[in-house]
Amino acid sequence: MDAPLVEFIQRFQSASVNRIMIFFSEINNIGLIWIILSLILILKNETRHLGIIILLSLIVTSILGEGILKNIIKRPRPYISYDNIKLLIPPPSSYSFPSGHVSSSFAVFGVFYFLNLRYKWPIFIVAFLISFSRIYLGVHYLTDILGGIILGGGSLI
Repeated sequence: MDAPLVEFIQRFQSASVNRIMIFFSEINNIGLIWIILSLILILKNETRHLGIIILLSLIVTSILGEGILKNIIKRPRPYISYDNIKLLIPPPSSYSFPSGHVSSSFAVFGVFYFLNLRYKWPIFIVAFLISFSRIYLGVHYLTDILGGIILGGGSLI
């Protein structure tokens, strides 16, 4: 089920969509967009607690996902396992499951959602586009994305 979905999504590639998907993937390399957001929030007294919560959730997802789960599960990425899946970005150096891009994105969305904050839906849209971009670009399977969503949301517990 996983590989056919990646192949299906990649059938709709075009130069303009490729640029959009690469953009959404790259803004979250090393969790950059969310780290910047948390630091901006930390700088303001009235949102400092929110920035700290986001930063802590990013640390938890990074340790669990990148540090532990990927190295236990060791799932190869789609472009490694299937010759017909086209890689559109430089090859990531880590394993596939769970997606670090997705876990960090959904950790931030989870904070906004559970605290019922004003910008939760724009955060969700960005998290969704980052997630979709990872499949589109050939670096993740759907189950990697789902694992990242669960890990990101679970980091709040």
